[in-house]
Amino acid sequence: MKKEIEAALNEQIKWEIYSGYLYLSMAAYFDDLGLDGFSKWMKAQTAEEFMHAMKFYKFVVERDGKVILQEIPAPPNKWDSPEAVFEFAYNHEKEVTKRINQLVSLAKKLEDYATDNFLQWFVNEQVEEEASFKTILSKLKLIKNDPQALFYLDKELGQRPLDLNQLFLTPTE
Repeated sequence: MKKEIEAALNEQIKWEIYSGYLYLSMAAYFDDLGLDGFSKWMKAQTAEEFMHAMKFYKFVVERDGKVILQEIPAPPNKWDSPEAVFEFAYNHEKEVTKRINQLVSLAKKLEDYATDNFLQWFVNEQVEEEASFKTILSKLKLIKNDPQALFYLDKELGQRPLDLNQLFLTPTE
């Protein structure tokens, strides 16, 4: 593995872990508000982001690269509203998409076809990630601060499956 792509993939591992850390901070915010469904949804997102980090980790190792973990900055922990949380998260996912696209460009530039192929899963995943955050954000904008509507959305978000075991498993995809 070329050092330039190895460094970029290590940076992405950090970014995926940071994403999980950010969503865990958001889950804590929702727990403080008593919005258990929102919190569960964010905890599931946390697990998914850590799984993404492990996908990158496994790929670097399989390509005979060296994983070098980096410092993870503290995420924000205060927001003005559930809508503000999802606005922040949606913008964060757009940044992740930008970073994935930059990795794809780098892989193509370096003619690293294995990395380009690996990254296509993440390109598709980011379409799904942005769409799910945007959908929830759109609902929050519609309901404003209506407590009854927020209660129903909390119940809906609480239906998302949460498997914390995936945090500790090596990804197979």
